[in-house]
Amino acid sequence: MTSAPDGVATSLDGRQFRFRTPVETPFVPGGFVTLRDGGAAGGAAEAREQLGQVDDLDFDGDDTLAGTGKLLGERRADGSLDTGATHPFAWAAVDAADDEAVELVFRAARATLDVGSLIGVDNVRARLLTHRFNRHTFWCGQSGSGKTYALGVLLEQLLVDTELPMVIFDPNGDFVRLRELRTVVDTEAERTLAGKDIRVLRPGDSENPLLARFIDFPMRSKAAVLRLDPIEDRAEYNALVHLDVREEARRPDGIVPALLASGDPAAEALARRIENLRLIDWEVWAEGREAVTDILDDRPDATVLDLGGFAYPDEHLVVALAVLDDLWAKRESRRPLLIVIDEAHNLCSPDDDRPLQRAVRERIIQIAAEGRKFGLWLLLSTQRPSKVHPNIVSQCDNLALMRMSSPLDLEELGTIFGFAPPSLLAHAPSFRQGEALLAGGFAPAPMLVKVRDRLTEEGGADVRVPLRNPAG
Repeated sequence: MTSAPDGVATSLDGRQFRFRTPVETPFVPGGFVTLRDGGAAGGAAEAREQLGQVDDLDFDGDDTLAGTGKLLGERRADGSLDTGATHPFAWAAVDAADDEAVELVFRAARATLDVGSLIGVDNVRARLLTHRFNRHTFWCGQSGSGKTYALGVLLEQLLVDTELPMVIFDPNGDFVRLRELRTVVDTEAERTLAGKDIRVLRPGDSENPLLARFIDFPMRSKAAVLRLDPIEDRAEYNALVHLDVREEARRPDGIVPALLASGDPAAEALARRIENLRLIDWEVWAEGREAVTDILDDRPDATVLDLGGFAYPDEHLVVALAVLDDLWAKRESRRPLLIVIDEAHNLCSPDDDRPLQRAVRERIIQIAAEGRKFGLWLLLSTQRPSKVHPNIVSQCDNLALMRMSSPLDLEELGTIFGFAPPSLLAHAPSFRQGEALLAGGFAPAPMLVKVRDRLTEEGGADVRVPLRNPAG
């Protein structure tokens, strides 16, 4: 004898369903349910069991809840889930799905990237679709939400589960220990991670310096470094054009003397500009050494660019521009690469219009709009979505949202990411540290997740407040 169902539902189109249920039922927005109809709409006699997910839920009287949801697939006799087969029905019994049924959702989608546990489901791991990282991803959460730690979990699992190389723009040193395992290697995942080629490039590092080669920049980017406008600074710009073909341009310490000795007033003005900006003093220039673009050509499994250690404030932008320009110039090779930009508001701000900042932002906008077909895929992480250029955010098909209290930011995210149910977005202000909403192409269904532990050390963990010795 079967127990009474939790509620009743109807579906007119075989895609969405409406239901009513007693107030004490365990249904929650984002929860999974089974729907057993005694016959399809239109008179078909065969009973079916379908899986669905609750989108919205509200009170409908003193002792009744009413809600809506979407159908995910039909459960076959062999225990599989056919996500291509959903059907309308006039009436169906609705019950909370058990763990076995929820597991079918992930298995049917071939989701294998283990990022944690489903909130409210004890025995099902939250898994993402690795092949859907061929779309841009937006990762956001306010300070203290666990955003950077969770991003580290994701990057580790991508390294374990895929052969997708990545370059990580790391402004705070959060990922510089990505190759340092937290425990003795004793699991298959840890052994895989330990065997990966992970390079960490730092300013001033004698063995692995973070360098760029000025001579390799396209003319527009050289002008951005020098803060030159081709119209307003046309004489100096022209001097730069002609300097580009001279041998002395290959040696930073030879540029200014050559310009001053030329007898050309425009060239002399360009030399004074270089001196005033102190460009020759910047440690970012490769000269005869290996540049970051040379290393990326070798395609390590991960290349971490520690951007925070430069002495001059624009040197990190030079590195970003060098990498992005080079990747775009070589896009026709169609070599897949995940471009991870942590604290993306530093490189993608819609408000900062300095020439070098603008050049970096415009290149990222171009990659966001056109890079996917060439295998250039972005993963952007930030505390403030509104501080990232909207032309970049709007191109993202995957969303990871951690604790976010700003109503303005949440409203904007809801507008841009229409695939994220508003009822789940509404959970964001109350998320605990490490909890997240994952939605979009890389998720089998929108889901609330508690992020798993990291395998490697976190580079930029918070500094703790020193406590007074209680015994003192």
